[in-house]
Amino acid sequence: MARKRESLDPDEVALIQWCTEIEELFVAAGASREESQQHIEDEAEWFTDMFYEGLSPAEAAKAALN
Repeated sequence: MARKRESLDPDEVALIQWCTEIEELFVAAGASREESQQHIEDEAEWFTDMFYEGLSPAEAAKAALN
């Protein structure tokens, strides 16, 4: 029996895409991809709050790098 694929909530998809953009900004600033991903995972709640507050990925990355 085939397993039914779970569909993601549109907000979840948007949040994942948003975090991916932040990851790219971190990498461009000199962090490794692994460091970038780990930081986003470690601070997931904080980044999620910024996403729902309407910050752009650039604004969130700047806040995280300061």
